[in-house]
Amino acid sequence: MCDEGLVYYRRALTEGPLRGEVPDCLVELGLLRPLAEDPSLLGAVPPDIAGSELRRPIERAVLVQQHTIAAIRDALTGVEDLYREEYRESGPSVRLLRGTDVIEAALQQARDTCKEELLTAKPGGPRDPDVLARALPSDLALLGRGVRQRTLYQHTVRTHGPTLAYIENVAVGGAEVRTLNELFDRLIIFDRNVAFIPDPLLDVRTTALAIEHPAVIHYLVGVFNHAWERAEPVSITQEQIRPPLMTDETRRAVLRLMIEGYTDSAISKRLGISTRTVSAHIKKASEALNSRSRAQLAFLLAKSALIDDIAL
Repeated sequence: MCDEGLVYYRRALTEGPLRGEVPDCLVELGLLRPLAEDPSLLGAVPPDIAGSELRRPIERAVLVQQHTIAAIRDALTGVEDLYREEYRESGPSVRLLRGTDVIEAALQQARDTCKEELLTAKPGGPRDPDVLARALPSDLALLGRGVRQRTLYQHTVRTHGPTLAYIENVAVGGAEVRTLNELFDRLIIFDRNVAFIPDPLLDVRTTALAIEHPAVIHYLVGVFNHAWERAEPVSITQEQIRPPLMTDETRRAVLRLMIEGYTDSAISKRLGISTRTVSAHIKKASEALNSRSRAQLAFLLAKSALIDDIAL
């Protein structure tokens, strides 16, 4: 409604029907209409009547659409019932496990029926010696049954005696172990039939998801294999426990994350190292580049090729 239209509409109300040109908005909104007795005269129409006339075809179309929606819903009701019935019979493809005892029982069940392959990703750096001691007998039993085992850790396990001792024991049975600086979340896959991952929306220590959907498992295996190809093999010898440049790789990872704005605490969690170690790497880099602040260090590293080309 334009300002000029308001003026003309007021005139039509006070003076009576108008003759001649009037603003288009009045005609489009149905507020002025030719009189049946004399079409050359335009009379004022009450706004509620004009609005009702404008809405009527739209409301009629909406009503038709609502009837169509209801008909579609009725037509699919029987099929939906059948689908839900079959889905219930086939069982859920993702189960939420609550409580460490329930998770351990589900893992043990999957371990007992595992026949061919076990894939495991265990981020977080060195593992608890008690956990390693409990896991060793069952892992050796799997190897004894001919189950191929591949495990991914982070680089920091290479300086942890209990983890290295565990690796040495399972390696004798044929297990393969590799390490990366950064590793995705915890993952266990048995025979590519069932996968276990933590639930990131709940307490990762006491909840887990057991996944049996083939497409999801195929995806998770692909993620694991991609990381496996980039990882460094662990061979328990004095020369190969700590491959050349491993410390430098860790330092470069720390500095890259620092440049991206991560805090020392966040870096330590991603790389599985202590915050003290993170600070030590950053301090050594600062001394090498004669940097007086963290911001200056990040600037110098970002503007150079030092992270990629030089072992600081």
